Amino acid sequence: VALLLTFAIAPVVSWLKRLGIPRIAAVIASVAGAFAALSLFSFVVATQVSDLAQNIPVYQINILTKVRALKENGLGGGIISRLSGVIERVGQEIDRQEPQLPSAAEAPKRDPIPVEVVSHEKPLEVLQNLVGPLISPLSSAGLVIIVVIFMLMEREDLRDRFIRLVGYGDLHRTTQALQDAGKRVGQYLLMQLVVNAIYAVPITIGLWVLGIPNALLWGLLALALRFVPYIGPIVGALLPLFLALAVAPGWSLLLWTAALFVVVELITGNVIEPWLYGSHTGLSPLAIIVAAIFWTWLWGPIGLVLSTPLTVCLVVLGRHVPQFEFLDVLFGNEPVLEPHARLYQRLLAGDPEEATDHAEEMLEDKYLFEFYSKVAIPALLLGEQDRERGVMDAEQRRQVADSAMTLVANLDDSAQQEAEEEEDQEAAKAEEGKASEKTAVEKKPDDKSGEADEEEVDLPDGSGIAVLCAGGRGELDDAAAAMLAQVLEVQGAEARRASFADLEASAMRHLDLAAVDCVVIGFLNRQSTQHARFMVRRLKRIKPKLRVGIVLWSEVGNDDAEGAAELAATM
Repeated sequence: VALLLTFAIAPVVSWLKRLGIPRIAAVIASVAGAFAALSLFSFVVATQVSDLAQNIPVYQINILTKVRALKENGLGGGIISRLSGVIERVGQEIDRQEPQLPSAAEAPKRDPIPVEVVSHEKPLEVLQNLVGPLISPLSSAGLVIIVVIFMLMEREDLRDRFIRLVGYGDLHRTTQALQDAGKRVGQYLLMQLVVNAIYAVPITIGLWVLGIPNALLWGLLALALRFVPYIGPIVGALLPLFLALAVAPGWSLLLWTAALFVVVELITGNVIEPWLYGSHTGLSPLAIIVAAIFWTWLWGPIGLVLSTPLTVCLVVLGRHVPQFEFLDVLFGNEPVLEPHARLYQRLLAGDPEEATDHAEEMLEDKYLFEFYSKVAIPALLLGEQDRERGVMDAEQRRQVADSAMTLVANLDDSAQQEAEEEEDQEAAKAEEGKASEKTAVEKKPDDKSGEADEEEVDLPDGSGIAVLCAGGRGELDDAAAAMLAQVLEVQGAEARRASFADLEASAMRHLDLAAVDCVVIGFLNRQSTQHARFMVRRLKRIKPKLRVGIVLWSEVGNDDAEGAAELAATM
């Protein structure tokens, strides 16, 4: 607890020091302010709880009436019967008066017994009985305050000792890990406090408007319990819902109270939290649940409250220490697979639907040719590498190719939309007198790298050009050729597709090349130059003036100028 409070108060101490306040004064002022706020919070909660306890007997009649109504309607069965019995017994205990003594006529006659009142408790014992229950919580609170003060006073010294202990051989990595952990935990606590306050204010006002007693108490509890992931908001809503059941004779107040919590929770979770957090804690939702279960099992309620900050520190440790990288992989929220590897895994599993979802998500920030060149083609290259290593059989190769072809077909609508946008841009440029023969496409920011640098890639205008795109040696080459054809269609070309089987010696003579201006043949295997040369010769025999382009796909792209020149020389 002291460590968590130190993380929370440290930014305030740093801010006061920047204002010129000495360290000791800044630490004492920050700690005093924090614990004064906690004390005020506890006092208000205690006052509200005391007021609620006094009014409990008033609510028992409404609760009992509703339970009996449910029982009469046949709802709940044995549960309602047991609940009704419990409530009746509670009411009897509350309303029970002192038992009547037997009357004088009934009581047997006995001689008076002399009574002497003797006080067995000394003043010190009475004081001990009053103060004793308070010693444990007060001593714990005092110990926490002292530890927080000394940790804030010696923060730099503790940091240096920790670095010397665990990371003296790599100061850069250790410093980066400490800064990352401190930033994430501090930001989590601050943003969680802000979000909880924004959540608690409408809850308090709404409960007050609805007429729920002690609305301030439930608002404060909602603020505090929301620090507990997932479970806290549910517990914070159950008590007001039970009170709404007890206060009003009907059911409408219960429904309105439930609607209030649901609406505020939805707005907070889906609008306010994403807007305020910005940089997340780095934990996946599943990791938060697993961490809550583990730390609760280990330390009880305190572990449940501290589960998220502690797990954040473990994830940071895994991010910067190779031996603990598995922690970042298991609990982190960063993608563990590169986009092209993730796409290839979906193609390999024969799941083109999820692959399409992945592609459409990326196309929100990228153009089609960027997705194909940076993600889809590298994914097919992984398949070609598996084929060369002998770990992919013919059936798996066909499955990957079929899934890729389905992906291309599913992206036809996106390609058509992008082509229409290209036409609109060209029309706008023509109206402004700035028409160009080439379309300049600006690279959009890559979300993964975070780089926002813009580079221009010139794509030729394909209007009026008929192109035949074909695979070179297999089904995977056909899939890559289909992607190329779709990009050319976006640029205005009339693109046709052919399979690698259509370019075999026995089938090539049946190709209709009369209306084709250019043939583009793609190979995922870069060792296919000899095979490509034979294909060029055959096509030239059929149509001597035909232009033939050979593409050897690679992740290097157009930067491999030497390889391109060597390939051109062999042709």
